[in-house]
Amino acid sequence: MEPLKIGNITLPHRAVFGPMAGFTDAPCRRLMAQHGAGFTVSEMVSSRALVYKDHKTVSLLKAKKNDAPYGVQIFGEVPQIMGEAAAAIEQYDFDFLDINMGCPAPKIVSGGAGSKLMLDPDLCGRIVEQVVAHTTRPVTVKMRKGWDDDHVTAVECAKACEQAGAVLVAVHARTREQMYTPGIDPEIIARVKAAVKVPVLGNGDIRSPEDALKMMADTGCDGVMIARAALGDPWLFERVNAALEGTPAPRTPNLQARMNALRRQVEEMVEQKGEFVAMPQARAQTMHYMKGLKGAASLRRYCCELSHLEDLDRLIEAVFAEQRRAEADPDDVRELPFP
Repeated sequence: MEPLKIGNITLPHRAVFGPMAGFTDAPCRRLMAQHGAGFTVSEMVSSRALVYKDHKTVSLLKAKKNDAPYGVQIFGEVPQIMGEAAAAIEQYDFDFLDINMGCPAPKIVSGGAGSKLMLDPDLCGRIVEQVVAHTTRPVTVKMRKGWDDDHVTAVECAKACEQAGAVLVAVHARTREQMYTPGIDPEIIARVKAAVKVPVLGNGDIRSPEDALKMMADTGCDGVMIARAALGDPWLFERVNAALEGTPAPRTPNLQARMNALRRQVEEMVEQKGEFVAMPQARAQTMHYMKGLKGAASLRRYCCELSHLEDLDRLIEAVFAEQRRAEADPDDVRELPFP
């Protein structure tokens, strides 16, 4: 199988990490890249904020180099402002520019951006055209199936975006009305793949290597975009890559490895943002690491109380204590001091 490309960028793998508001900060992206994500994408950034030089928004773009190509995702509904935003961030260090046409959040769609754009394929094309005209980077698009069952426009929007210069399209196979449930519609990904020549990524409900293989087989898509399922489990990329590439399945990480990754991620958050900002954000991140553990419900209560970095050590102590009480993961050896 030929390597997947975004314009002139060759991706190391076909499973990529999708953007999620409030989660995909630099430490999270770096962790996913280290475990095999083919690319990572920033949290979505407002085009207006970039044009008006909002420093808080610009801070979202800053990223240390990691092990995979890194894209910045912008949102907006005015082609000219989207183009100006693309020009405003040319100075930053990133590999490609992604346009959000899929966010279902009310505060985004009420302004006409995100998945509201799916109601107007022509506008989608004009936005891509302006962004392409104002950046030297490859431009990609993340979209949904459509707005609702009466407006399933992914094929039309993808064709308009391709014609305007987009080099890759990722399709979340639900409408905006469906938000994140029920199950996805793989047929819409297949229809988009058949309609355009640029690479197409399938997105939605990929929680295992089997899900990724089925998505590729059912739709003919060129790769898969994984988001929520990788939170607290960056090793999912290693497992999916092995399945897609026909290599041996990796060893399952033990409890020590999982807690090491958790602590490293939160430490980097504190280093980047300071304890006061980072620790409340870390509460949601740490909860995902509790998946599948014995006593997960009580452990999540510890997660909700994180205010200082030393609180994280108490949480990790509790994790080990609960697992030993349940005689889970008996091969684990606690390393002290904590690495």
